[in-house]
Amino acid sequence: MRIFLDANILFSAGKSAGAMRGFLGSLKSGGHVLVVDGYVVEEARRNLEAKFSGSLTDFEVLLNPLECSAMLRFFLASEIAPELPEKDRPVLAAAIQSRCDVLLTGDKTHFGPLYGRVLEGVTIHSPASLACLIFPDAPRL
Repeated sequence: MRIFLDANILFSAGKSAGAMRGFLGSLKSGGHVLVVDGYVVEEARRNLEAKFSGSLTDFEVLLNPLECSAMLRFFLASEIAPELPEKDRPVLAAAIQSRCDVLLTGDKTHFGPLYGRVLEGVTIHSPASLACLIFPDAPRL
């Protein structure tokens, strides 16, 4: 499965060796392809610099096994996700253009209403919903 990571996922995995970093490691070791583009990488990096600058080295290491492309920009028709704010449309557009199966995001405010929906072949998932899908027998907290 090809999984596009939103900036908030990268930020969470980059700031500490916690649950999100472990989850991404489990996805990668399970044979899934983790995909990002320059737009989400720069947003995550900018937020880490502002809030957790000591974690930038770990963040760069985190990026190494990811499939990363330049900023992917194409117009996302507003009818695809009219409730999605303009600033978040490039994220969904990049997931579509990268031919991902999933957009993984923890942004409940903007993407929450889209969780579980399939838009142009990309299913929007929270970390919890993707974990339930991929690891159905794993214990839940």
